[in-house]
Formats: sequence, structure tokens, C-alpha cells
Amino acid sequence: MADTVMLVEDDHSVRALVRMLLEDEGLSVVEAATGTQAVERFAITSVDLVLLDIRLPGMNGFEVCRQIRRTSDVPIIMVTAQHDSHDVVAGLEMGADDYVTKPFNDRELLARVRAQLRRRTGGLAAPSAIVLGDIEVRPEEGRASKCGEELSLTKTEFQLLSHMAQHPNRVWTRDQLLEHVWGYTYQGDGRLVDTHIARLRAKVETDPSNPDLIQTVRGIGYRLSSPPGGR
Repeated sequence: MADTVMLVEDDHSVRALVRMLLEDEGLSVVEAATGTQAVERFAITSVDLVLLDIRLPGMNGFEVCRQIRRTSDVPIIMVTAQHDSHDVVAGLEMGADDYVTKPFNDRELLARVRAQLRRRTGGLAAPSAIVLGDIEVRPEEGRASKCGEELSLTKTEFQLLSHMAQHPNRVWTRDQLLEHVWGYTYQGDGRLVDTHIARLRAKVETDPSNPDLIQTVRGIGYRLSSPPGGR
């Protein structure tokens, strides 16, 4: 059965073009022209990915993302104006998994869609549980907890934590994390990684401004440190 993409775009010509691209890839497409319409249709339609324009009439893409995240961890790719850094960061902080800028390259858009859909199917067998201090990660169950309390993580935040937890004390560059967590085989935007690391720290660290678990390795990237006897 074909994966279903919800395409949220108010410009009819852009929507028609993107729909054609997605359907040529064998995907099923559900359209919405406004934010309100998107939220209403999402509530009654099973979708595998949301491709969400930020600049929508009435309810904007940020609010649509916020409402979807209340009930679902479905992958969300936001579409934003080129070089608008504020939109990029704001969208990721709302819980979006990735973004693409207008005017977008058709091949890049499809690559990002395919990467997000691949991530939904999981990967190789993982340990049943990984303990890092007061953090416990259960990769096969898609759950993590701190001091016995389950953490509220987005799918991307969990996959980032789980991947790093399975390789404690290893230093990862941003490009390596983009490849292993997001599924990119080309150079992506490090802001994806930085923003998700910041969100993850806010949930797992006792003091996010002085992290003990997820550490920055200056000039290289990030490392998840395993406490002595923590694994």
C-alpha cells in the first residue's frame, strides 16, 4: 500500500506541481489549502508524512505543526522562504523533523520525503535497554525515561538520543548525524542537528546550559557521554 503524504499549500499551482512529483514517486497525496483544513483533514485521515508550508492564510504552519504534535509524531517537513533562518529554527522548535526552502529543487524535496519515510520503518536490531545514569533508552520500544518517568520526545528526538546512546562516548559530526539519524547521504544543514540537540538537552539534562550527558565537542560536533558504570 502506498504511503500517504498530506500536502498543505495555499498556492494552487505549487500544490499541483508538488502533487505530481509525489504521485510520480508512487505516493498517495491528500491536499489541504489552509491550516484549518489541514488540521481537520489530519484528524480523520491516516497519513505517513506532512509536507507543510509555513505561510498559510489564517492558521499558519507553526500552529498546524503545534496542533499535530499534540496527538501524533508523524514526520513533518516544513516549507519556508529561502534563507529565512528564523522560520527554520521556529519550525524545528515546534516539532518539525526537517525543512525545505522555496524555490526548492525537485530532487532535494523528494530525497527529504523519502528519507523521512524510510526512518519510519526502523533499522537494525537494537539493544532492549540502554542505561546512562538516570536515563534509560529502549530503542525497540521507542521509549525513553528519566528517573523512571517517561520522557515526552518527538520521533526525531528519540531517534537522535537512541542512536547516540548505542554509541556512547563517540564523537559525531553534524554531517554524520544527518546521515545516520535523518538518512541524508549528502551534506545537509547543521541547524537541524543543533536545534534538535538543544530540544533534547532541555528534556534529558538536569541543567541544559551545563550538560553532562550530551556534550559539545568544539569544532567537531557532539558526544553522548556514558557515566561510569552507567551502561
